[in-house]
Amino acid sequence: MKDELQTYFDNTKLPWGRLFYRMVLDQLGYPKGLRILDFGSGFGITADALAADNEVIAVEPYRRMTEMAPKQHPFTQLIGKLEALEEFPDESFDLILCHNVLEYAPERDEIIDSFARLLKKDGVLSVVRHNHPGRVMQKVVFEQALDEAKSLLGGGAICVRNFGEVHYYPPKALERQGLSIKEIQGIRIFWALQPYDESKKEKAWQDRIFEIEQLVCREEPYKSIAMFQHVFLTLEAVR
Repeated sequence: MKDELQTYFDNTKLPWGRLFYRMVLDQLGYPKGLRILDFGSGFGITADALAADNEVIAVEPYRRMTEMAPKQHPFTQLIGKLEALEEFPDESFDLILCHNVLEYAPERDEIIDSFARLLKKDGVLSVVRHNHPGRVMQKVVFEQALDEAKSLLGGGAICVRNFGEVHYYPPKALERQGLSIKEIQGIRIFWALQPYDESKKEKAWQDRIFEIEQLVCREEPYKSIAMFQHVFLTLEAVR
């Protein structure tokens, strides 16, 4: 019988999982020649993809997650949490990724402060965050879990297997002096609301839904009801 972490890993290979990572990479613009930090790298899927054309250092606290996914491109994998960031000098990275991590981190403010220190001037911080309205939409439309949706609307909490309780935060909580929001895009606007069937395995369907998501991911009201929001911040001020 599979354990929950293995099930989570297997889900990254399903259409929903593949579309998520495809959308993330598309919104990042397939960067090249950068020094990148992936904090909370999980199975290393994004780190591996970016390592084809960049120098990537990934930090992840759960060793087993780092051992589960096959690696196609070389990158540096460190096991650790906030303390691992203290080892890097100021202005070490052109791009920092932190995807679906800060909802679970009690030291969120300290992590963001470290990112601001580690970013080069004009560097970019990429944060993917759970979006509360998107979660409510999923509960009502896809899962038809009306009691859970009502609880969320009333301030109730939700737990994600393997990681714990989700603590929602507004995008503005990421800003610091000099570190400001450049853009917010939506991820998983439509495909989290559709029932799963065999047609979703077809590349043609995946390409079509991906194209639709591309068309609206920067637009309101779509990005405000997305399951996830991709927040881009830039470090512009001189220290």
